Amino acid sequence: MLGALSGAAAASQAVGATSDAPKAAPETAAPETAADSATDPVIASSTEGVSSFTLANGMQVVVVEDHRAPVLQHMVWYRAGSADEPIGSSGVAHFLEHLLFKGTDTMAPGELSATVAANGGRDNAFTSYDYTAYFQRVAADRLGLMMKMEADRMTHLRLSEDDIATERDVILEERNMRTENNPGALFSEQMNAVQYLNHRYGVPVIGWKHEMETLDLQDALSFYHRYYAPNDAILVVSGDVTPQEVLALAQEHYGKIPANPDLPPRIRSQEPPQLAERRLQYRDARVAQPYVSRSYLAPERDPGAQEQAAALYLLSDILGGGQTSYLADKLQFDSNIAVYTGVFYNGVSLDDTTFDLVVVPTEGVSLEAAEAALDDALRAFLREGVDPEHLARIKLQLRAAQIYERDDVADIANRYGKALATGLTVEDVQRWPDLLQAVTEGDILDAARSVLRREGSVTGWLMRDEEVTQ
Repeated sequence: MLGALSGAAAASQAVGATSDAPKAAPETAAPETAADSATDPVIASSTEGVSSFTLANGMQVVVVEDHRAPVLQHMVWYRAGSADEPIGSSGVAHFLEHLLFKGTDTMAPGELSATVAANGGRDNAFTSYDYTAYFQRVAADRLGLMMKMEADRMTHLRLSEDDIATERDVILEERNMRTENNPGALFSEQMNAVQYLNHRYGVPVIGWKHEMETLDLQDALSFYHRYYAPNDAILVVSGDVTPQEVLALAQEHYGKIPANPDLPPRIRSQEPPQLAERRLQYRDARVAQPYVSRSYLAPERDPGAQEQAAALYLLSDILGGGQTSYLADKLQFDSNIAVYTGVFYNGVSLDDTTFDLVVVPTEGVSLEAAEAALDDALRAFLREGVDPEHLARIKLQLRAAQIYERDDVADIANRYGKALATGLTVEDVQRWPDLLQAVTEGDILDAARSVLRREGSVTGWLMRDEEVTQ
């Protein structure tokens, strides 16, 4: 499902396919064994209950131990998402995600999900700009079975033309339901397209409808053969496991799959400098609540250099993190200009992401007035600076939230998988909480001045058909 609320928020968007939805799978004749599969793995790290290895075929394996309950999350992340698609084939990454649930040389269509369910677990998959991930949450003693099935569909998927036709209809219907019938989603797509003039983040993860309609067997197979290989994959297992157990099973099931020697480098076209603000108005009779959306191109978390992203993360919370935020105070409670304000930043992205703001005006307040009030509030914030007591409260809340996150094996696996699939390291993930705590008021203001530049913004108005600009 598309994971955007509004605005660009490019790197946070994801499309998911549920395990009981019709899906399909490409066929391939990759060899069963690799000559160096028995080579000892490279140990990258082993700290704070997290161990990382690299198999001889290039597959990264990350193990997060948590022995409080006999369950685990098994995930395979491919460093290939919609931003890696060939031009003209938008949606093929998500299409292939669906197709992977069809049969293989040894499994019938739907057998993988049925087997997971029969063993008391659940499975699913999702696609984003930078990655595609497949997971199963099961009892800890079922890990070997999960690896066996996931490794099978990494190399031996079986597709037919009927599978392609059926599943293409499924993803088109998904787009109809989640995007075409939702003016907010259509508005968000237009915001992204205006924000990213040159980068593939400007293309929706699910794809443009006219290109989705032309996706065929060759499109799916080409993407599959190019990216679905162990040297483009990350295995993350969290839960009641030991590193030794996971490594042994990973070598048995994944280690024998040969690397793809033709895996392309992850080079993408980048955005040119934005020298002028951009604007758009989207009108739709179905709009229930008009609102103003503003996005700014912003840096992502980079390996070994996450400090600015940490400051932006805290800035988003200070400005728009709930009813105690700066914008809520200024626009909702002080002036009654808005009934809702929000600020969103997700730095887990391979390339530049966005910093997004939303203002939903009070009935009778025009979008023009709401936008003017937003600009006034941002200027006031840059003058006044960060309230140290507010920042201290946010940091305390973050510490508590990070402790609670350790109780969910799925959250843990997702945190590491997303980070590693976008170029970060295990050490970067582990350093992130301390980096957030080290951010100063000055760091936040510096980040705000660097990113919140009007000439680097995109402002959109979501409007009803009958509304006119003033």
